[in-house]
Amino acid sequence: MSDRVRILLADDHAIFRAGLRALLELEDELEVVGEAASGDEAVERALALRPDIVIMDLSMPGTHGLEATRRIAALDIGVSVLVLTVHAEEEYLVPVVDAGASGYLTKASAGRDLVDAIRVVARGEVYLPARATTLLLQQYRKAERDGGAAVPGLNELSARETEVLALTAEGYSSTEIGQKLFISPKTVDTYRARIMQKLRLNHRSELVRFALRTGLLREV
Repeated sequence: MSDRVRILLADDHAIFRAGLRALLELEDELEVVGEAASGDEAVERALALRPDIVIMDLSMPGTHGLEATRRIAALDIGVSVLVLTVHAEEEYLVPVVDAGASGYLTKASAGRDLVDAIRVVARGEVYLPARATTLLLQQYRKAERDGGAAVPGLNELSARETEVLALTAEGYSSTEIGQKLFISPKTVDTYRARIMQKLRLNHRSELVRFALRTGLLREV
């Protein structure tokens, strides 16, 4: 990446934020531009600072992180949210993805995976560990069995668009998708933009939800 990734830290524990800042600033391409100690402050600072990514805790005083994530996504200002929480995926994963987050990571794995997750989200992709993807698929399938409606729109896509959608949802970058399908990354981006237009989606995370609900994402 040619430019530094600008990050806002949202967590109500000052000591944790300080440790996170120290960890991230070891990476030359990452820059922490601000901090927030509550959900309301996270929304305000996201609007004021326009970071590339907000690293969002879920358990904060006042407006919790899930609602703050939803509000930041609704602003549509190009700010992605990467949730970093103590909560296991089983409890919050589906609500977080539905709120518009671009990634989910537990604090237990932050030291090992956080920088990689930030890089994925900074590329405009969605970061979901393999276990999280499996959980999402299982939970969406259960919702369908319990009476959820089928998701319309899949029949509007061409075969190639469906391939690009599935690979995007599985976390592959435009370059990787291009290599798999023998097309250029720019062509992949064109297909993705067309898919989002056809499905009337605004965010990459919505592509993942669509792929899950239509069965395009395979369980691993």
